[in-house]
Amino acid sequence: MPVAPAACEPPPEPPRAGRRGRTAALIACAAVLGLVAGTCTGYLIQADRKPDKLPSLSQPKLPQAKGAAPEPLPAAQDRRVRTEGDLRKLLLKKPRGAKSGVWLRGADGWMDLADYARTYEQPQGIFGELISDEFRRAAVVGWKKGDVAVEIRLIQFRQEESAGAVQITDDNQYWAETQDADSWVVPGTENGMAYAYSEPESKAGYLPLYAAEAFAWRGDIAMQIFAFGSKPVTKKTILGLAERQMERL
Repeated sequence: MPVAPAACEPPPEPPRAGRRGRTAALIACAAVLGLVAGTCTGYLIQADRKPDKLPSLSQPKLPQAKGAAPEPLPAAQDRRVRTEGDLRKLLLKKPRGAKSGVWLRGADGWMDLADYARTYEQPQGIFGELISDEFRRAAVVGWKKGDVAVEIRLIQFRQEESAGAVQITDDNQYWAETQDADSWVVPGTENGMAYAYSEPESKAGYLPLYAAEAFAWRGDIAMQIFAFGSKPVTKKTILGLAERQMERL
């Protein structure tokens, strides 16, 4: 037998939308208003009160020195006076009878950043490093006398955030010590070094060249000396140049 369908019951009434969210919002607003009112009341109370007296400083009163201020150092003793002037005047003078170095880069004894960077095998790479090291300026002199050619450079750095003179000298000495060379401490310095290479540099079409170098720094200036000749450059030659140049700094 067919089953009679169940009696249809009316659908339940949909639940009423609650007011919970609105009530919570009203309670939150009331709490905020209460905090604001309390804060304003606190400010009004504090405004009517006299400020508390600050405690006295714990540091005792320092006595002021009496007498005249010390005299400034004379130019002969103030290294800054010399290094802030014409840097070229601190270079060794070309010996009498020597020929000026026609191979020098730059103009009139100066090398700008680009000129100095081009003295390296990879100028583009060293250019950025010199900017980071706060390169300021460079002076150069060179000559050829007899069998020996000499080039001396003074590179000055700003040294506001990095010790550029120390860094470039350390780099030069690091690479020099990787070569087969005799080395000596430059007299009058703690970290200056001179090197004389036992093997000549050979290039097709040119005579073999023996080389010697010296690297040192003082203050914000790095010194670089290069000497070349068809015969080995002696210890006396490279150390003598380095010592006399450092004395001028």
